[in-house]
Amino acid sequence: MNTISPAASNHAVAIQGLNKWYGSYHALRDIDLNVAQGETVVVCGPSGSGKSTLIRCINGLEHHHSGTILANGIRVGQDARSMREVRKNTGMVFQHFNLFPHMTVLQNCMLALVRVRRQSRADAEQVARTFLARVRMDEHAHKYPSQLSGGQQQRVAIARSLCIRPSVMLFDEPTSALDPEMIKEVLDVMKSLSNDGMTMICVTHEMGFAREVADRVVFMDAGAIVEENTPAAFFTAPRHERSRQFLAQLLH
Repeated sequence: MNTISPAASNHAVAIQGLNKWYGSYHALRDIDLNVAQGETVVVCGPSGSGKSTLIRCINGLEHHHSGTILANGIRVGQDARSMREVRKNTGMVFQHFNLFPHMTVLQNCMLALVRVRRQSRADAEQVARTFLARVRMDEHAHKYPSQLSGGQQQRVAIARSLCIRPSVMLFDEPTSALDPEMIKEVLDVMKSLSNDGMTMICVTHEMGFAREVADRVVFMDAGAIVEENTPAAFFTAPRHERSRQFLAQLLH
């Protein structure tokens, strides 16, 4: 089956029984996770807990070995055609910006629209400028990545993902490579997207962002989901000892 059941039709992402190995290392262990349309979910946990692997499995950048992932009702990893559909509707922002250094900001944002979506250059430019303005980078459209700060490059990377008009945005520690003063400008863009109803799954250590913006916090350790809770409950009364240990180390 390629589509989710009518009862789960409100799920932008539906994961059941997900397992992933690297050789003998069990990276993801029986993951069950549903993300509703318009929901912002923050995934946190110690290094090596499987957070990045999880979201990379959602758009097929990592192959999972058992279980199912449905993104907008399409089964991830079933065949090449389904993966093209998943990636057409799923934006991904990485820790490192992955902008093409020989292209301007505008050209970076236009590329997928022209090459993949087969839009005219004029139409692609209009879309690109719209989303560059959305992240407050329109005045830098003709600069090259090397001429921008890290925070500015990450905002361009977000705009590039938004250009495909995704229904789900995945963020893999988008601020971890930034200097402290640049983090806020990226988080402000992410907050704005969440406020506008974008479905978002965010791997981040920015607990202030999780408190303020997330609808739900998912805490992972050793490849498994240990706890899911509202931000208020997770930060004030975590249910599991491992969650309490993590927060004590992170917040003190």
